[in-house]
Amino acid sequence: MTINPGAAEFPHRQIAAQLRERIRRGDWQPGERLPSIPAMAEMFGVAKQTVQRTVDQLRVEGILITKPGSGTYVRGTRRRLNRLSRGRYGPRRGYHADLAARYRQQLTAVGREPAPAEVADAFGVRDGTEMLVRRHIVRTDEATVELGASWFRVTDASGTSLERAEAFGRPLYQEAEEVLGKRYASATDTISARQPSRDEAEILQIRPDTPVLHLLHVAFDESRKPIEVAQATWPGPMTTLTEEYKIPAPSPEPDPDPGLALA
Repeated sequence: MTINPGAAEFPHRQIAAQLRERIRRGDWQPGERLPSIPAMAEMFGVAKQTVQRTVDQLRVEGILITKPGSGTYVRGTRRRLNRLSRGRYGPRRGYHADLAARYRQQLTAVGREPAPAEVADAFGVRDGTEMLVRRHIVRTDEATVELGASWFRVTDASGTSLERAEAFGRPLYQEAEEVLGKRYASATDTISARQPSRDEAEILQIRPDTPVLHLLHVAFDESRKPIEVAQATWPGPMTTLTEEYKIPAPSPEPDPDPGLALA
């Protein structure tokens, strides 16, 4: 592995490109530890600071992960998170077996908290209004890939199973439909990119300057009143959002108005 000192590309970017390619072709497998920074510096004939910049760049991209006192490892770059919110409802309003096979959801907290601004706006209430929230994380075999929270009106959820700190063995929306007596009829998703909070970066095992994707999912009943507002935060470089849809066939062109003349 060599670099070209005369190239326009900075040395740390040349090294990053070579490491990226080696990982892609399987020279280093997910979970495998890379050589130490001094060893790679000697390998490429550059200063240790240059290799450190390379590692920092690939960590931001989500390709590498550094474990203090242990070393730098290849993250599971061949695993991509492909989840749109509609996946939670399953293909026929049922349990989504494919997601269940790939991801493990763990309930982390249930309680009443002041609603953050985006949740309050979605419900049409004042910031800080007390609401019921159910928080969870989602994991693959390698890492935590999602931080999530589902919010409900206290007036709706009080005294129901939604207040219990337990998993239901079925999708949350099905439990909510039954105990609230409301049907999820439509939903909107708003996805944005931002920097993670300190806690988010720690749980997702990403650098504080690694961007995350943030989802705000609002589910409505048949009268367009919000039932649930859900939040999900994913590590940006590790997340791919994919949607497949049909494209309408072209409709027949109407006959031109014979009274119009073409110039």
